[in-house]
Amino acid sequence: MTSVDIARLAASRGRLAAATAARLDPVTAEVVRNGMETICFEMAVYVSRTATTPILNQSNERNATILDAQGRLAALSVGIPQFMLTSTLPVRFALEFLGVEEFREGDVFVANDPYHGGGHLPDYNVFAPVFADDPATGTRRMVLIASIQCHHGDTGGAVPGGYNVTAADIWGEGVRWPVVKVIDQGRERRDVLYALQVNNRIPDYIGDLRAQIGAAQLGVSRLQEILLRQGTERVEQAVDAMIDYAAKRFREEVASWPDGVYEADAYVDHDPLGNPDVHLHVAITVSGSDISIDFTGSDTRPELQAWSTFGNTRGYTIGQLASMMDPEIPKNEGFFESIELVVPPGCVLNPAPGKPVSAGTHHPGADVGEVIALAMQHVLPDKAVPQTYKTGIPTVIRGIDPRTGQAFVDHSAEVYAGWCNAAKGIDAWGALSTSFGNLWKATAEINESLFPHVQWSRDYRTDSGGAGQWRGICGSHYEKEVRVDSTVYTYVVGMKYPMVGICGGKNGSPNEMILRYGSADPVRVEHTANNVPMRAGDRVMYDYGGGGGWGDPLDRDPQAVLDDVLDEYVSVAGAERDYAVVLTGSLSDLTLAVDAAATDRLRAERSKVRR
Repeated sequence: MTSVDIARLAASRGRLAAATAARLDPVTAEVVRNGMETICFEMAVYVSRTATTPILNQSNERNATILDAQGRLAALSVGIPQFMLTSTLPVRFALEFLGVEEFREGDVFVANDPYHGGGHLPDYNVFAPVFADDPATGTRRMVLIASIQCHHGDTGGAVPGGYNVTAADIWGEGVRWPVVKVIDQGRERRDVLYALQVNNRIPDYIGDLRAQIGAAQLGVSRLQEILLRQGTERVEQAVDAMIDYAAKRFREEVASWPDGVYEADAYVDHDPLGNPDVHLHVAITVSGSDISIDFTGSDTRPELQAWSTFGNTRGYTIGQLASMMDPEIPKNEGFFESIELVVPPGCVLNPAPGKPVSAGTHHPGADVGEVIALAMQHVLPDKAVPQTYKTGIPTVIRGIDPRTGQAFVDHSAEVYAGWCNAAKGIDAWGALSTSFGNLWKATAEINESLFPHVQWSRDYRTDSGGAGQWRGICGSHYEKEVRVDSTVYTYVVGMKYPMVGICGGKNGSPNEMILRYGSADPVRVEHTANNVPMRAGDRVMYDYGGGGGWGDPLDRDPQAVLDDVLDEYVSVAGAERDYAVVLTGSLSDLTLAVDAAATDRLRAERSKVRR
């Protein structure tokens, strides 16, 4: 089945939806949808409870989806927003490349190739067809597809951890699996599973992959229960109806936005090789109920080392748009197909095949949310919160654990805070931006039991949140001591271009990372730490940047500024410098108070200077 065939079949199914809607009441459609979403949640939890390595059994960096037989998204779980799209395109590739006839009952497939829909090589997608009786023909046929996507700790290649950010091409980053069948009609393909294992450094990798296989098989079993209870035809009608409903709701909301063309630019400090100012440009056109998002004008320098695949860019685009719309709109094919997305081939957001993408899946990929929010900040000011972060890549520490004698790969997945922007009416909340979805960071105690290190600091940084009428989250100061000789591999951004303020809010503080912190030979990471050696007792220091503020800081309630000072989010000097709020008394003895008259005078003076 080609992509044209899939499109024609999907269109045919869409035309039938209107005819069948009269026979399917909306309550039943909603029951089926909620049943599918519950199954997605159960699949995701299954991975967390059965996987063998921390990045899968602790982080929640996974997303389960259910597609129909044409590869249209029907339901998904709460997970990493970027996975919403990159988890569907690999399935569509498999349908087109292998043909529907290669999908048999009991099969399970694995794919991780960024150039066939994924984000980057660590993101493994495992999917399985769901068969049911067809009452019209008396045969069994594929009706749905259960899929679970997770980030793994290694991909082979030259550098442990799945992030070879200095690789010349994708082949240097690790092993590509466009699509392989690991379970053939219920029988395990030992040859394929062994090939997968020997191309991965982590001994427990195959245990993680088996957790995904089990989750996909669980999804098949649960979906067959729904099909048996509701009937094949009714379930297919429900999928069609909910896709149509999502499209209708999406277009109604876009129609409420003012027509126009809204443009913005955003930048990433540098790529992993130090090439500066990676440029993103977007033009968003709203016309009635139609919306077009065009990234023409984004960077095309061939020497860059930061590339986001089309699937990755598409996922982050949807994640940002979804955050700006009614959350009750179902996130399915009807939502996604309502957007005209233009990403010119050859730009940093849609590279030519073969470009390295391990770093680009984060930057410039995640920065798509920033540039869209900047474009829409004056059109949808109460919803323009950038769904992005400034992480670079994880801080990957490698060494030999003396307790086991085995190599370890520590992705530094401990709790930290940073990059979360304020929104209209509310200060930034929590510790991390919502673009991470339900990503869960491990406690220091858990990771100290798994890896030979000690975490000494994880504190909010005073005055690091972007000032505004509503304040961005504070960044955090993080120190970790390695207890064995190790190497550190990472890529840092957000030093020149930190989290942006919106609608007059100020930027958050920048990132800063120093290796061998406090020693006689510290290393400040300028862009990439390429296996920097660390001696036992050396420390990693990372000052994570703050989130951007929203609105004019001079409009912030002085009492809220005082509360921030008492909570040590803002200093006494910062209150006056950033908010023009004058305080009297002492913080140490908690006698601080707002000098209302002095504050009014200072704010009036600064307002005059602005004019």
